[in-house]
Amino acid sequence: MIAARSWEWGGHFDQHVATLDTTAMTSSMSIGNHADAVAPPSSRREEAQPAAPWPGAKQRVAAHGMRLRALALLRAARPRQWSKNLLVVAAPGAAGVLLHREVPGRVGLTFIAFCLLASSTYLFNDLRDRAEDALHPRKRLRPIASGELPITQALPAAVLFAAAGLALTAYIGVSLLALAAGYLALTASYTLVWRHVAVADIAVVASGFVIRALAGGVATGVSLSRWFVIVTSFGALFLVAGKRYAELTRALAEREQTGEDGVAHAQEGRPRLIREGESMRNALYSYTVPYLRFVMILAASVAVGAYCLWAFQYRAHGTGALYDLTILPFVLWLLRYALLLDSGAGEAPEDLLLTDPFLLVSAVVWVGLFAGSVYVGG
Repeated sequence: MIAARSWEWGGHFDQHVATLDTTAMTSSMSIGNHADAVAPPSSRREEAQPAAPWPGAKQRVAAHGMRLRALALLRAARPRQWSKNLLVVAAPGAAGVLLHREVPGRVGLTFIAFCLLASSTYLFNDLRDRAEDALHPRKRLRPIASGELPITQALPAAVLFAAAGLALTAYIGVSLLALAAGYLALTASYTLVWRHVAVADIAVVASGFVIRALAGGVATGVSLSRWFVIVTSFGALFLVAGKRYAELTRALAEREQTGEDGVAHAQEGRPRLIREGESMRNALYSYTVPYLRFVMILAASVAVGAYCLWAFQYRAHGTGALYDLTILPFVLWLLRYALLLDSGAGEAPEDLLLTDPFLLVSAVVWVGLFAGSVYVGG
């Protein structure tokens, strides 16, 4: 009985010891897990493996950067200015050959060529003026001045645009190629020299408009009348003088608001000093407001007089009664534009031409009457 009782006690003791061992092991594991849980982040970070990169991430970032630079290049090319190149339609349109078989294609290629040439000159001008533009309150936002478009990409683009434009004109004809080369030389000389010379600067810019109009005639084999050349030349001079007038009046108004020394010269319409961050175009500060008004009046008078003589000439030959009526929207257009200039607009002629309802309606009426005179007859 004693032996049996001893065996029973021994069994209970072994069972109790086993229970204690199991409890101790469980506690040890719990303590170990808790220790791992409260381990410092640095130790866990050392054990963590780096995450795999997002598939194609570098390629997508590179593609996004290329898209941004492409958009910056497009902005630097100034597509809003391409509307000026519609002047290539003027000569064949006035001659009544715009609907002939090969003419639309030639006019279209000439338009594209001069868009490329003009964009090349804009890039070249912005490259040269990037330091000055960076100080200007508005021009500092241009892609080259702001650094969005690197010089290493802007310069090759300017060369490529010029080469492509010249290649297109060479495809159309040697005469047009010579005219396009003259346009590039003229605009380059303006950037380097003529924009600093009063009177020469507005004459050179106006010549750029005339070359566009002449290019349309050369591309389509249309002989240009002296009346066409006179109206185009003095109409362009009116627009360019109006642009200078708007720039000068804005400069005077800004100086008056800031109380600078130029205010003392406001009555004569000539700011005396050029402040930092302002355009350094010296020729602008050689003009006065009365002088630019005189240039605009002179240019508008010659343009209207030449246009009337041209219209009356066609009417005398009995080739269309509607020619006389085209004088009215032509004159009203000039009067409206002069009014807008006097109100302070006109620094960006393309904005006025495309946004002012009166100018748009006058232009549409004039085109309708003119097209009726040339293609229908009166």
